[in-house]
Formats: sequence, C-alpha cells, structure tokens
Amino acid sequence: MTDTTDKKVRIVLADDHPFILFALKQLVTAEADLELAGEAATGLEALSLVRSATPDVAVIDVGMPGMNGIMLARKIREERPSVRVLILTAHEDEAHLKQALAAGAGGFILKRSATTTLIPAVRAAIAGGTFVDPLMTHRIDRKMPAGELGAVELSPREREVLKLTALGHATKEIAQSMAIGAKSVETYRGRALEKLGLKTRAEIVRFALSEGWLT
Repeated sequence: MTDTTDKKVRIVLADDHPFILFALKQLVTAEADLELAGEAATGLEALSLVRSATPDVAVIDVGMPGMNGIMLARKIREERPSVRVLILTAHEDEAHLKQALAAGAGGFILKRSATTTLIPAVRAAIAGGTFVDPLMTHRIDRKMPAGELGAVELSPREREVLKLTALGHATKEIAQSMAIGAKSVETYRGRALEKLGLKTRAEIVRFALSEGWLT
C-alpha cells in the first residue's frame, strides 16, 4: 500500500503582476507541506496549466488578460471539479465576493492581506471549507442591519446543517458528520433557508459571515 502521509498539496498560482506572483510563490514554497505545481500570467495559460497539472488548489487573480478569474473559476470547476479554486483580488466589494462564490470558488482573498491569509485559505480549501478574507467579513458585517437575519430562531440542527453547508460540505458529508440521514439534512436546510429567506449559496455564506462561522 502506498504511503500518502508525506504527499504535498500542489498549488497553481495565476496573476499577471510579476511582483505579486513572486510574492505568492515565496509564501507557498516556504511551507513544508505545499509545493508549486506551476504559475501563469494569463487566464488561458492558467486554464491550460490546471488541465495539465491537475493541482489540488488554484489561486487565481480576478483581473487577468485573456480570461478573467471568474470565468476561469467556472471553467475549472466544470472541467476539474477536484481542484479547489481561490480567488485573489484587489476589489473589496460584496459584488465580487458574490460572483466568486457563485462561480464555485472555495475562497476569496484580498491582495493587500494575502501575506497573512493565503496559507490559511489554502488549508481551509483543502479541508473542504470556504475561506473569506476577514477584511471582507468586517465590511459585510457593517452593511448588515442589526438583527436582520440573526434574530430568526434556528434550531440547533438547522444551525449546524447551515453552518456545514456554508463551509462547503456536501449533503452526504453533513449526514455522516451529524449521524443523521441525507433526507433529514435536506429537511433541516430547507427549514433554515425558509426561515431566513435565503436561496443561493452566496446568501448562505453571507449569513455565515455575519454569524462569525467562517473566521
């Protein structure tokens, strides 16, 4: 039997700014359990690299030439669903966050805080979770009226199912974690979404951010 305990997490980095790409590379290579699987400066180069290298995680800039990061994230999720995508951006607004999550990204990192958030984001992605830059958390928290969603009373199981959903876990994984059936998970999730008036994954993650579940 092959020993996989020392297997390193393979990372692809994509950004059209050489200095940022260099800085990200230094962060990745400084970690003993991570390795650089390749780097790209355009969206098309990044897509080709992901296709050929099939890394564990792809860290991609939003504003690359050829194909922007949101389009690239969608393509990667369609063609290589096992690859976790982290969006890197200088845009500190909720619209970009929603677009990234809707495209299937497992993380949203701001460039100005990447030196401290990139590695935690990679580790969260590998664990199957969703990472949102803490600076965005504070921004969204300030925009949400006090008690807008939090005042709704969720049962402990509804709350746990919603939390695990926001962290990126599939229904079967949640069922195993909570030792309940998949249909029960769907029932608890449905009740919670109805109570909160939520419909999309981006809305679930936004609520999770307001509750402090992702930080």
